[in-house]
Amino acid sequence: MNAPSPTPDPARAPGIAPGVAPGVATGLILVDHGSRRAESNAMLLGVADLFRQAFGQEYPIVEPAHMELAEPTIGQAFDACVSRGARRVVIMPYFLLPGRHWDQDIPRLTAEAGSRHPGVEFLVAAPLGLHPLMAEVIRSRVEHCVKHVTGNAAECDVCKGTGRCVMRGGKG
Repeated sequence: MNAPSPTPDPARAPGIAPGVAPGVATGLILVDHGSRRAESNAMLLGVADLFRQAFGQEYPIVEPAHMELAEPTIGQAFDACVSRGARRVVIMPYFLLPGRHWDQDIPRLTAEAGSRHPGVEFLVAAPLGLHPLMAEVIRSRVEHCVKHVTGNAAECDVCKGTGRCVMRGGKG
C-alpha cells in the first residue's frame, strides 16, 4: 500500500522543521518498543524511510531507534542526530497510546542520551493517539485485509509471507 505524497508547504524553509527558529537544526528519532524478531525491527527502518521520503526537506535528520531489545538504541540514535548537526532532537514514539514507556522509560533513556550533549535540547513528543488520520489508516488496513482474504489483493507488507491473514470460523 502506497501512502499519498504530501504536498510541500512553500512557507517552510528547506531543512527547517515547522515551528523551529531558523538556524536550529532538528533531528527526529522515531522510536518503537523493539523486538527479538528482526522482521519487526526492520519495519521501523521502513517507517523512517517513508518519513524521509515524504518530509526529508523539512526534517533532513531522521533516525530510527528501539526502546529496548535491539539496536539502534535511543542513545545511539540521539548521538547520530547530534553528529549530523542537530541542536534540537525530537523523539517521536511510534506507539499508538500513552503508557509507562512514553511516561517513564523513553524520557529516562532520552535524558541519559541528552546528558552527553550539553547545549542540545530535546523533546519526547506524544504518541500517535487519537489523531484524526488514524481512522483512515484503520479503514485502509481493514479493507486491504478483507480484499486479500477474498482473493482480490496480495498480502500486505505486514503479513507478506506469514500466512497470518486468513479468515477463520464462520462455518457451522
